[in-house]
Amino acid sequence: MKLLFGVQGTGNGHISRANAISQELAKYDDISVDWILSGRPPNELFQVRGKQSFKRGLTFVTRKGEVRYLDTIRSNNVLTFARDVFTLELDHYDCLVSDYEPILSWAAKLRRKPVIGIGHQYAFNHQIPMQGENRFNGALLRHFAPVDIGLGLHWHHFDQPVLPPICDVPDGVLDHRSEKVLVYLPFEDQQEVLNQLRPISDHEFFVYGPDLSDADLGHVHTRALSLEGFKKDLVSSGAVVTNAGFELISECLFLGIRVLAKPLKKQVEQLSNGAALSQLCYATVVDSITTAICKDWLRNSEAVMVTYPRVHEKLARWFAQGRTQTVQSLSEELWARVEVRRGALFKSKWPDSSS
Repeated sequence: MKLLFGVQGTGNGHISRANAISQELAKYDDISVDWILSGRPPNELFQVRGKQSFKRGLTFVTRKGEVRYLDTIRSNNVLTFARDVFTLELDHYDCLVSDYEPILSWAAKLRRKPVIGIGHQYAFNHQIPMQGENRFNGALLRHFAPVDIGLGLHWHHFDQPVLPPICDVPDGVLDHRSEKVLVYLPFEDQQEVLNQLRPISDHEFFVYGPDLSDADLGHVHTRALSLEGFKKDLVSSGAVVTNAGFELISECLFLGIRVLAKPLKKQVEQLSNGAALSQLCYATVVDSITTAICKDWLRNSEAVMVTYPRVHEKLARWFAQGRTQTVQSLSEELWARVEVRRGALFKSKWPDSSS
């Protein structure tokens, strides 16, 4: 079976998810995968296994933690997007899959070829917590990369046929009481983030972000974007400060790492993620990142650990077995293996940081 798999490259979470799925699909000799990655220049994308092609695609423009819709319209080349949609070769593939990648999704839709969606955004086709939705951004969210069968991913099922997250984390010893804090706020003003962290001298902050380079500035350490380095710092951190993207927070919940989340303003997906996190009591959700807020959170927050199963392994098997199991059945099987534990319930299992 030959798959064409499209990945929206604007968020590192999409790439992380693709990396996890690609490793599992590679275990099946009768499955080959070609990849389309769009939304970011190739030199800024992490690699996945298999033949790859890169397209400009569509992306959102953000500034100082807020989506700029007018700048987004100006920056996207609609003619290039249309050309890529109409020239994309689909006939040689047995199955089309999209992780919110619009070129593949629209090419399949216009040619009436079935396409399967795997990703968090497809959970919004169901009754899940929503915030900040209006007629425009709601339609944009649901029609940006349309699919025929959507395998939506979320932190909780909300009594809907969605699947648990795909968590791509390395093996390692966790120290949840570590004073190390990982910071990833790619949509914020990086210098302002650093200014707010400098007064908190009793913690070590490792800050990843666009246009940052590796530098150690006392207790604040800046790091250039690196998938391997980021994952290593993640598993050795006790806390994470981030926007309200889906994949990183999923990994934090899987690892039992405390989360401070600041949703991107005017972005309905992130605002809704913030609403879900608050409803589930899975993270502290705030409107801004300030010294006072960070200090209070570091002093008073509690970790949550959610034992999500290896969803990417199950999905690879699902493809290999001909996709006969229904989405409802997949959902029920996977959620039956999920357990939620909070602070005191798994605190005794934390490694002793003094040893």
